[in-house]
Amino acid sequence: MNTSAGDWHAHVTVATVVERDGAFLLVEERADGAIVLNQPAGHLDPGESLFEAAVRETREETGCEVELESLLGIAQYTSPANGVTYLRTTFSGSLIREHPGAELDEEILRTLWLTPAEMRAESGRMRSPLVMASVEQYLAGRHWPLDLVFFTR
Repeated sequence: MNTSAGDWHAHVTVATVVERDGAFLLVEERADGAIVLNQPAGHLDPGESLFEAAVRETREETGCEVELESLLGIAQYTSPANGVTYLRTTFSGSLIREHPGAELDEEILRTLWLTPAEMRAESGRMRSPLVMASVEQYLAGRHWPLDLVFFTR
């Protein structure tokens, strides 16, 4: 929990919004003692670019290979469940290939494709408000070029 200014830090995370035929790729996962829905998402690893992290997390959590297409936004969110502040960069991506039967991250129960209406009906199960907000950004056409984000080694 983020309690004092001396040890406080934001957790840098990424997420990927992938749309296919009007439905969005989601994962059902265990988080903070609950079963929730989320985009493929996770933490940035040391030495990794935000792009690499988004592609890796999508593959590890869904077995899907994606190509990033645009930046949807950068959001700051403090979880009431654990007090952690997340700085989340969300990308849109297109599906290249699915690998049925791929071994998924331990906390992932399954992947699913839901329409926005189905997502709204499941709003109480979203891991955070960022899940639906990211889809709304995507549907509103708020896409920015990937070159807004750069990484140097």
